Amino acid sequence: MTRTVLLALGLVTAFPAVAACPAFDQAHSRWNTLLHQRVSAGVVDYAALHAAPAQLAAYLDELGAVCKVDFTGWTREQKVAFWVNAYNAFTVKAILDHYPVKSIREIGLLPGAAWREKFIPLGRLAGKSGELSLNDVEHEILRKDFPDARLHFVLVCASMSCPELRDEAYRASQLAAQFDDAGRRFLGDVSKNQLDGSTWKVSSIFKWYRDDFERDGPGLVPFLKRYAGPQAQAEQAPELEFRSYDWSLNGK
Repeated sequence: MTRTVLLALGLVTAFPAVAACPAFDQAHSRWNTLLHQRVSAGVVDYAALHAAPAQLAAYLDELGAVCKVDFTGWTREQKVAFWVNAYNAFTVKAILDHYPVKSIREIGLLPGAAWREKFIPLGRLAGKSGELSLNDVEHEILRKDFPDARLHFVLVCASMSCPELRDEAYRASQLAAQFDDAGRRFLGDVSKNQLDGSTWKVSSIFKWYRDDFERDGPGLVPFLKRYAGPQAQAEQAPELEFRSYDWSLNGK
């Protein structure tokens, strides 16, 4: 065997072939199908998902298989759709991992533990070492790198007062329309917001993240009017009253 051949074999041994990155389904079809099957008017059939977890697991595996080199080349809309769907899907996983629970706030020993637990294996896509928490995805990635107050209409906390979990996946090609529709649905849901008369009773989300809404409004009331009905839009200067939050599980 010649020295050239031996050298070539040595290089192959030292640098084994790297598997090609699998193409990612930007339609998020697995997640879309699961949502169609298990979500109705924002109510999630956690019992059915817990009994048959393979479909969600397969989608989470797809998210975990995305290569950083590919992800870096995606459009802004593709990245936002990815992180929003990932946040919502891993929130569902958190519930299933501790099912049955009456509230996401029952998870863990300390308040807010469900959002701080690092169990999302996507850190490398965000240039971070180790796993991510739900808080990391929401605050350190989406709100920081892709600021958009409408994120608070689409990120779901598995609770009755949250914006509803949409029965379809978010997609880059439809993202703006889906975000706007989510805003109209949330503001139009009288169990969460009541925009009538001179005092509007609105979700505490608008208090917790007021800076985000005022940044994009400009101002909180102008932002609310953007997604409110004609009667609310005609109100000149309503007072705001923030409603208490129902943390009970958004399940059957």
